[in-house]
Formats: sequence, structure tokens, C-alpha cells
Amino acid sequence: MKPFVIGVAGGSGSGKTTVVNHIINTVGNENLVLLQHDSYYRDLKHIPFEERIKQNFDHPSSLETELLVRHIHALLKGYSIEVPIYDFKNHVRHEKSSIYTPKPIILVDGILIFYERELRDLMDIKIFVDTDDDLRLLRRLKRDINERNRSVESVLNQYEKFVRPMHLEFVEPSKRYADIMIPHGGENKAALEIVNAFISEKIAAMGIKRDMPEQ
Repeated sequence: MKPFVIGVAGGSGSGKTTVVNHIINTVGNENLVLLQHDSYYRDLKHIPFEERIKQNFDHPSSLETELLVRHIHALLKGYSIEVPIYDFKNHVRHEKSSIYTPKPIILVDGILIFYERELRDLMDIKIFVDTDDDLRLLRRLKRDINERNRSVESVLNQYEKFVRPMHLEFVEPSKRYADIMIPHGGENKAALEIVNAFISEKIAAMGIKRDMPEQ
């Protein structure tokens, strides 16, 4: 049976990770391949670091989406893929990559995945996580400071110059392609239950069984 492709999109800091983790818990790691659009940022090692940090990483052109599309096609045909490992501090790809093998569910996560038609056309179900701007900014601040070693000033400058304008131009309009909307972020339990019911029904129809841990 052809793998089932799920897309989870939403603005930066919207709570996509919470929704993604919810889906993983529902399906089980053993049945799912998680492809994150962030892994496909273009390698900038050919330009000086001072120039790298000036790039607009929230524009669709900053991502090698064509490679992600090829990878999904490969997984759908039963082939393994080599996913880039991205260094967000230095804006380069590592020499090594991660090997992913085909599984019944392909989960694609990213802020711009619904903007790209060739990518969204591969998805069987599209979920958009919608969250207020102020909450998204706070979450982005915490993430970039704690996980990506950035200063408050640099995060706020990037948000004002790139993140917000690109969100309004590309991310916000793309939610019209969603099949399921999750308002108020990933903590919306009622919406998560709807997602859970839909996916549980789908994996049951596919005959997928979870490996339950021993008691």
C-alpha cells in the first residue's frame, strides 16, 4: 500500500512541534518517517559567515524544496534517502547525512510546505497550526536563544526584517490549502482529538499496528 503523507504547517513558533509529536505518539515511531523542511536549508558554506547571517531564511528560496520533493517521491517508491543535517548556528550542512528508510506514514513539517504546490500536491492530508503573532514571537525568542545561541537583539531584528513580512506574504496565505485547521496552537486539545481520530482511522484502514511496549 502507498505510504500516507501528512503535512503540518504554520507560522514560526505556532506549536507545530507539539502537533507533530502528537501524531508521532498516535502512529508510533516505527511506522513513521519525519521530514522537516528546516533540514533542507541551502548550504551557505561558499560565502563568508558575515554574509550568511544577512540572508533571508524565511523566504522559500532559502530552502532546497526540490530535494525534499525528490526524497518524498523516493520514499513513496520504496527507496531509502539521505537527509541533510543542517547547522543552524553556522548556516551550513554537515558533511554527514541521515539515512531514512520507507515507512507507512510520511510526516512533513515546515512553515512553508503549503506554499510550494509541487510539495503540497504530494500530501494526503494537510494540517495548519494557527497561533497569535505575539505568542509565536515569544516562542521563537525562547527557541533561538536556547537552541541556536542567538541574542535577543538578533532574534528581534530578524523577526522585524524577515520573519513577519515573509509570514504575511507566504505562510499566512498558504493556510487556505489546509484540510484541518488547529486554532490557538498545539495545545488545542479538541482539535488534536479530531486529528487523532482521523489518523487513527486511516492507519487502521491501512492495517498498521503499533509496537506496544512491554508492561
